[in-house]
Amino acid sequence: MNQARPCATPRWCDSGSVCHVHVVIMGCGRVGSTLARSLEDRNHTVSIIDTNPDAFRRLGPSFRGTKVTGVGFDQDVLDKAGIDKADAFAAVSSGDNSNIIAARVARETFGIQQVVARIYDPGRAEVYQRLGITTVATVKWTADQVLRRILPAGAEPDFRDPSGTIRLDQVPVNEVWVGQRTVKFQDQSRSRIAWIDRLGEGMLPTRESVIQEGDLLHLVMREENAEHVYNVFNEGPEAD
Repeated sequence: MNQARPCATPRWCDSGSVCHVHVVIMGCGRVGSTLARSLEDRNHTVSIIDTNPDAFRRLGPSFRGTKVTGVGFDQDVLDKAGIDKADAFAAVSSGDNSNIIAARVARETFGIQQVVARIYDPGRAEVYQRLGITTVATVKWTADQVLRRILPAGAEPDFRDPSGTIRLDQVPVNEVWVGQRTVKFQDQSRSRIAWIDRLGEGMLPTRESVIQEGDLLHLVMREENAEHVYNVFNEGPEAD
């Protein structure tokens, strides 16, 4: 079994943009093919797996990624798709069982931390969410939602205002900030925590609020300040 990797965080290039990532997708239906093209449009690399080679026609002639015919939870198939260098994995076939098996193999065998699975059954989705596998229900499904969850934090904001000045990002808390007050993070990062998702509920932070393990932070920042925000997020608090 491969050693687990750290959670994906943004890797900033010299130009100030987020560096490229490699994503493996299982399922080349409407969602998988849309997701693959969207990732390529953002200059990321993609490998896509499907049991039916005819499904790859949805990608169009301009697709530059790797097409692999086979079962998405077969380790040999995943090896051909470049799972060893992958930053994220998305299981978006039409079957719950196949998606969850593939997602668990990607996470538990290959150590991929950014894993998203398409799950039709909301009850099962909740169970796997607790295991650390992000699930997206069909009723709220869009390829754009998956895109935000599999790219590194900061690569694709949840929202950007019409002027392009302000962005809203959703990021799982980095362990280096657990136990620190929210106001300390805000002061050092020059961003604002709009709200926190904690144990399935939203909360508005106060000056006395402390960041806890498992928190999902919703950060508001200026676009030009994003690199600084994520440097502070990754490096941890400055010494008092």
